[in-house]
Amino acid sequence: MRLCINIDHIATLRQARKEIEPDPVLAAGICELAGVDGIVCHLREDRRHINDRDLRLLKETVKTHLDLEMAATDEMVSIASVIKPDLVTLVPEKREEVTTEGGLDIEAAKVRIEGAIDELKKAGIKVSVFIEPLPVNVDSALEVGSDIIEIHTGKYANQKEPKDKIIELEKIRQTALLARELGLGVNAGHGLNYINIAPIANIEDIDEVSIGHAILARAVFVGLDRAVKEMLEIIRRIRR
Repeated sequence: MRLCINIDHIATLRQARKEIEPDPVLAAGICELAGVDGIVCHLREDRRHINDRDLRLLKETVKTHLDLEMAATDEMVSIASVIKPDLVTLVPEKREEVTTEGGLDIEAAKVRIEGAIDELKKAGIKVSVFIEPLPVNVDSALEVGSDIIEIHTGKYANQKEPKDKIIELEKIRQTALLARELGLGVNAGHGLNYINIAPIANIEDIDEVSIGHAILARAVFVGLDRAVKEMLEIIRRIRR
């Protein structure tokens, strides 16, 4: 299982004071030196954290794998087509949300999403769609031409009762299995931390996880290098 680090919250801290530090591009380099398999960033329409400068420099400096999360808008498709990240992950976006709140409703915006995917593929970019763990969403992802799905793990992460967590975990497991059978790549992310990552890492059909907040929160106390290595150790102990 590959581990990718979402560096948005480094930029969030920078933007809180409208300063130039901490620099998310520098953070990405530290994460790569610590052993991560890729860097994730979300260029939002309101540029609340990652900005165009960050994305441009990340493309120039990231040595592993750059995953750009973005809404399926004309502006974002145009930017991605110029920057050419290794992967674009299409996500829903609402200006009032603190963080991404759920998966894409592909059926509700099928023409727009299919069009965005077509344009991104013409630019030579692989595309993932961020979905809730339901079989119907896997079918929809395949229909619009996605190469990969990223399973939203937020509901699993937020469950308090063990039985409810198990139910959500099984949804993730079955969604990953179906996607694999249909020839799609499988990523997962949202709300994952040092405790709840273990059951996810045990799902062999998941190729990659994206984690941001938990690792960066840990880094405040132990440093970014150590925080990354601790998460890598957990995953690699399970998925040797």
